[in-house]
Amino acid sequence: MTAADVLTEPIGVPEPEPPSRDLTPRQWVRANLFSSPFNSALTVVVGLGAAYVLVRLARWAFVTADWAIVRVNLRLFMVGFFPVDQLWRLWAALYVLVVTSGLAAGALAEAARRVADGDAEPRPALPRRVLAALRRFWPAVVCVGVILSFTRTPGPTVGTVGLVAAGALAGAAGRRLPRRLQRWAWVLPIVGLIGALQVIVAGEGGVGWDRWGGLHLAVAATIAGTALAFPLGLLLALGRRSSLPALRLVSIVYIEAFRAVPLVTLLFLGGYMVGYLFPNTVDPPSFLVRAVIAVTLFEAAYIAEIVRGGLQAVPRGQYEAAQALGLSPVGVMRLVVLPQALRAVIPAMVGQFISLFKDTSLLTIIGFLELIEVTRIVAQQDAFRGQGLRPIALAFVGLVYWAGCSTMSRESRRLERRLGVGER
Repeated sequence: MTAADVLTEPIGVPEPEPPSRDLTPRQWVRANLFSSPFNSALTVVVGLGAAYVLVRLARWAFVTADWAIVRVNLRLFMVGFFPVDQLWRLWAALYVLVVTSGLAAGALAEAARRVADGDAEPRPALPRRVLAALRRFWPAVVCVGVILSFTRTPGPTVGTVGLVAAGALAGAAGRRLPRRLQRWAWVLPIVGLIGALQVIVAGEGGVGWDRWGGLHLAVAATIAGTALAFPLGLLLALGRRSSLPALRLVSIVYIEAFRAVPLVTLLFLGGYMVGYLFPNTVDPPSFLVRAVIAVTLFEAAYIAEIVRGGLQAVPRGQYEAAQALGLSPVGVMRLVVLPQALRAVIPAMVGQFISLFKDTSLLTIIGFLELIEVTRIVAQQDAFRGQGLRPIALAFVGLVYWAGCSTMSRESRRLERRLGVGER
């Protein structure tokens, strides 16, 4: 074939996608649920079964179940044995976290909007933004509503409304930050987390780690484990793919060793054996710090393997193209390879974080009052002993876990759609 033939040969044009069909609700139901006699019968049977289950659950939840065991012990479920006269520290810490996170979210959202749509793109109206937020976080909203329905004083409701208002105002303020400051907005949640810990633990009358419990303990352990395990796992994944034999060997030994040990074993080792490694003149870390260290080391090994899978999915041509542009090895990894690798492993990464949130229930083996342990304690109280009410308490705990895991999963899917994960 000559050069002229190549130039004159028609270039293949991909066929256009078929136009989307805008179906009415009635047309959608007919096309997807009653398209054939078999599908119609299957829809009717499944619908009747689902309706029966929902009716029975609703009757149990609103008529049969006695939720007094949850209402009386709501503080235990939320904060464990945290001192009542120090609860203001938790509220102050929540406000610090919400304000800093709202500033960061507003600044980052505004920066992303300018990049994607341009400065002239109008923002949606307030009612639309509120509805969008409800669609995103409706599991968490339902859980908070159920929790507030069990309160016996207006204080928690007023505090929650204040948190929502503070977050909204902080988000609006973050959108108006100067562009130079918006680039560093991701630092604000870290500063807020440190400030929240200072409010709770430090200062006169501060509450130590070992007195945390309930949902407060689960959320704190999840955030600490995620924040510490992710960078460590990222370094281990890079070390396992390093060209330095010593660094690669150390990373492989660490990953394989910690993946071969159950988390329960590491919690026992951290809780009862770390203290023997310190001399008598040095106080060992608290039990919660030991547990967080064990969880971090365990999760980092799994995150390293997840990130390594993402690194292997990046085509070799991406490395070569970045090197041809004159980027250094660090620049190749930071600007070209890691963004693609982390984008590809979002589902697996969020699944690991969800697993970490549920694994906080294992903290009971080293003496912490986590959510599952609270159900055992409240069922043995004099007012509720022998009445078989623990399943009701477990149902409430299940709702809390479902709300947390479902919210993380929904945010993961939203991030995947925005980044186009799985699309070319």
